[in-house]
Amino acid sequence: MVVEILFYLSLVAGIVTTIVSVYNFFTAPRIRNIEDRLIHKPFISILIPARNEETCIGNCVEDVLSQTYKNYELIILDDESKDGTAKIIVDKISENRAGGKIKLISGKPKPDDWVGKNWACHQLSLEARGEYFLFIDADVRLRPHVIESCIHYLYKYKLQMITCFPTQIIKSIGEWLFVPLMNFLLLAFLPLRKVYSSGKRSFIAANGQFLLITKEAYTKIGGHLKVANKVVEDMEIARQAKKSGFKLMTFLGEDSITCRMYDGFKPAFNGFTKNFFAGFNISPAIFTIFLVFVFTAFFLPFLLVFMNSYFILVVLIILPGRLAISVSSKQNFLINILLHPAQMFLMIAVGVNSVYRTKTKKLKWKGRSI
Repeated sequence: MVVEILFYLSLVAGIVTTIVSVYNFFTAPRIRNIEDRLIHKPFISILIPARNEETCIGNCVEDVLSQTYKNYELIILDDESKDGTAKIIVDKISENRAGGKIKLISGKPKPDDWVGKNWACHQLSLEARGEYFLFIDADVRLRPHVIESCIHYLYKYKLQMITCFPTQIIKSIGEWLFVPLMNFLLLAFLPLRKVYSSGKRSFIAANGQFLLITKEAYTKIGGHLKVANKVVEDMEIARQAKKSGFKLMTFLGEDSITCRMYDGFKPAFNGFTKNFFAGFNISPAIFTIFLVFVFTAFFLPFLLVFMNSYFILVVLIILPGRLAISVSSKQNFLINILLHPAQMFLMIAVGVNSVYRTKTKKLKWKGRSI
């Protein structure tokens, strides 16, 4: 009886998530290379918080300077870095090709009631002069057409906010065990197009790695000041924007926007621990039920298939969903399938750890307690 219940539960879950995954494969908004002769070219403030980012900040700055869209300012905040981040930025400013577009500011000490990144972004917003604010993480890479394309989308869809999940660069097994989980949760459970087309606040997804918003909308929702102590500030900003009636669209990065979030198992584990529970914005009890559901629907079938041949059907239904997500995310399908049971098991482990560390206030990131 128990096995039968598990079979039907996992079967239904597999069918539903595969349908959503395939729907996203065909309909999810994607950042494309669009050349648009814009009549109005708004002034954009590109804002980058940087804390100990010497390995990537140079590339990020170069990508901004290489944009086909030229009506912008670039403001970078050195958030009390202990490495060579500031020197790299100063060197970029001294180069002639920077054309006076880059401004470096030194971050002030973080108040106790702020999350570090939110405090850095808030300081950046106070310096910004643009009609639009584009917040970018220092480890993000941009193709030259990205900003021009985004302005096209803003006008075409009458948007006040664009956010994007970059295509993740994954180089180690430790990263493969965790990083694909982000897009699995995104594309298997949320019809991404609904973030734009539906007014329901339950259809929401955002990523602070790339977040473009009008100054008017940012100011009206209270900006980062409104989410000062929120660990997953991007989702909170998106919720506030939708609550206030602003239109937003969530994109996939394709080849246009990429990022290597983590460089191994431990950073990936800690990073997902920081964001997992907080990002759902639900009670620990409901989150625990979700973890049990994931364990039952997406992990157990790969074990029970050796006990009951009926579970082969569940596995065969899950596989097309993973294929659709992998292709949408530009990830290796075979690696994701081989690691699927391990990924699902580690998702549970990260989820439990995320609840524990969040509720006991033991979260840390980049040397700071959260």
